[in-house]
Amino acid sequence: MTRIRRGYIARRRRTKMRLFASSFRGAHSRLTRTITQQKIRALISSHRDRGRQKITFRRLWITRINAVIRETGVSHSYSRLIHDLYKKQVLLNRKILAQIAISNKECLYMISNEIIKEVDWKESTGII
Repeated sequence: MTRIRRGYIARRRRTKMRLFASSFRGAHSRLTRTITQQKIRALISSHRDRGRQKITFRRLWITRINAVIRETGVSHSYSRLIHDLYKKQVLLNRKILAQIAISNKECLYMISNEIIKEVDWKESTGII
């Protein structure tokens, strides 16, 4: 009986996995079973951490805005400033506010003063 030569599909699949795991250390880049396990772990971790990254950046922006607000005495607190921004319908998100707070503190001070004046004026006249 002659020898049967196998196809290339399984070998192609394994080489693709090896390329994915080529930067891993030890058996994690050499043995097929551990490569598949580590690939699954890596993909799960990357999916989970994409969500966590959004949360951590939002926390960072909030911390930066709050620090500048309390340092310059712009407003009493971060939550009051954000509340007044929503009342005035200013479309500045936390990322942009954090960038303004770091690069140009006076600009943030001017924005918050205008918002506070407008909100206080409306409350005093009874328009709201």
